[in-house]
This record gives sequence, structure tokens and C-alpha cells, in this order.
Amino acid sequence: MRRLKVLTWHTHGSYLYYLSQAPHDFYVLSKPGRPPGYGGRTGNMPWGDNVHDMPVSEARHHQFDCIVFQDDAQYEKDQYEFLSASQRALPRIYIEHDPPREHPTDTRHPVDTPAVLLVHVTHFNALMWDSGSTPTCVIEHGVKVPDGIDYRGQLECGLVVINHLARRGRRLGADLFDAVRAEVPLELVGMGAQELGGLGEIAHAKLPAFAASYRYLFNPIRYTSLGLAVIEAMMIGMPVVALATTELSTVIDNGESGFIDTNLGALVGHMHELGRNPALARALGAQGRKRARERFAIGRFSDDWDRALRHVTDLARAPAYGQPY
Repeated sequence: MRRLKVLTWHTHGSYLYYLSQAPHDFYVLSKPGRPPGYGGRTGNMPWGDNVHDMPVSEARHHQFDCIVFQDDAQYEKDQYEFLSASQRALPRIYIEHDPPREHPTDTRHPVDTPAVLLVHVTHFNALMWDSGSTPTCVIEHGVKVPDGIDYRGQLECGLVVINHLARRGRRLGADLFDAVRAEVPLELVGMGAQELGGLGEIAHAKLPAFAASYRYLFNPIRYTSLGLAVIEAMMIGMPVVALATTELSTVIDNGESGFIDTNLGALVGHMHELGRNPALARALGAQGRKRARERFAIGRFSDDWDRALRHVTDLARAPAYGQPY
């Protein structure tokens, strides 16, 4: 079947990289200076030849098969500013990356039309949003890590991987990170990590090898979607210690493939235990890697996206989506 031409935005660089593993061509909007959301084909990702930079000034003159939105401003504003009327009538998908913030159960999704397919990235997100009349489906994350990278864990220190943690506050667990690092050794990496005494950003392609030296990954996030950094850590056999909230409660079996709890004190105790017991860390990490490779394989993710894109463009029949939440 022919490759589709998909217009989208550079909203989450890691997700865009994994999305681009689908067998289609992705045209990513860019603006001069590459402001957030309009980075196009930029950053430290190992982009494939199927990822194309698309200046916003040229978008309305190009032919596409499908539009994939990834945040509210793109859907509510950008499509009217940068796209022609005929382009706005193309098959459209909206990727919802997060659970609702205004109210956890009673928030109506801004996309409310049978003409757009709403793709949730976790079942928890789909459960919490009121998606109205919009058809929905869930495409769970898929990730891949470079070959030949295995967990070593020789450092007794834990690692936290979150971008701009200082400015994102309690929802992402900035206060919990600060409290826990007073009890156990922790290192922070990600964009803006220096604001909290961290090391700064590690290039995405280099992060798995960098992370493999640390004893465990700590995820202090209270309320957001399932972080790709968590799955990437599990993929290399690195044990994860995290809050038992949102989708994570279905990903890690406590005490078997990692540690999850809503009791921060209990989690700190587990971190002390992992610091003393590298054999336990290796055993948990091995089970976590098995779970991650079964559930979050990049091949399954790519196939799911191929089916969704061909479904909305009517180029192939796809299985019916499940009942709306």
C-alpha cells in the first residue's frame, strides 16, 4: 500500500520519533527560530528520511493525506491560520497525550465531533476524559532503545528523568524529588535540570547508555500520562520506583517488576533497599524488561498507527475500535 503524507507538529520530540517509525511520511511544521511546538525536523533525535521539515508558510501549498493534531492550540487556532479549507476537510486525528487537568472526571474534551478520531495514549486517559461524540481509540506507547545497551546499575544513586521539573511543580513531583533527595542519593537529568541542581539534558539517543549506570529510576510524577522515560528504563532492565498513580499502576507489579506505592515513605525505604542490594535491582529490572518488551514493543506501536492512519483515510479496512469510555 502507498505511503501516506501526514502533517503534524513537534509537540513531544520522543513521541514524534517513535510515531515516525510507522511506514509513512511525516511533515512537521516549523517556524523561524524553532519556538516550542514548531521545531520541525530538529533536535537530537535520529530522524529517519521519512521525517520532513515543513515551514508553516508553505503548508497550505502542499498535499497531505491526513492531519494529526497534538494539542489544543493546533486544533483550535493553527489549522485555521496555516491550512486551506480543503486541507481542513482532510481526515484528522487528535492525539491526546495527557489526562484532564481541569477536573479529573467531568472535563469535556475540546474535540467534540464525529469527524475526528481521538487517540488516547493510555487507557487511564481515555477513562477520565469525557470524549463526547468523538470516536476514540487507545494506542499504547511503543519505544525502542539502541541495541547492545544493558542495565549495569553500578552506581548506588537513583536517576530522575523529567524536563523542566522546576517550573512544572507539584503535578510532576518537584516537591517529592526535593524531599526524596534529602533521604537518598538522586540525580536529575532533562531540559532545565540545572535549575534544581541537576546535570541538564542528555541527548535522547545517548540516554539509555547513560541511565544504565544508575541503580534505579525514580518517577515522582503525581498526575500525567505514562512517561516514555519509564518505559525506556524498563526496556534496558533498569528497575523503576514510582508513584502508583494513573497508568503506571497497570505497568509495574509491586515487588516483582519494580516498586510502586502512594506512600512516599515506603518508596524511600525501597530505594534504600535497592541501594544496598544490587542483586535485587537486577532481578526487578529483568522482570520489568520482560513486561515492557511484551507490552510496549515498537513493532506493535507502528502497526497500531498504520491501522489508525489507514482507517481514517479509508485506504484499508481496520478492526472496529472498542466501546467509548
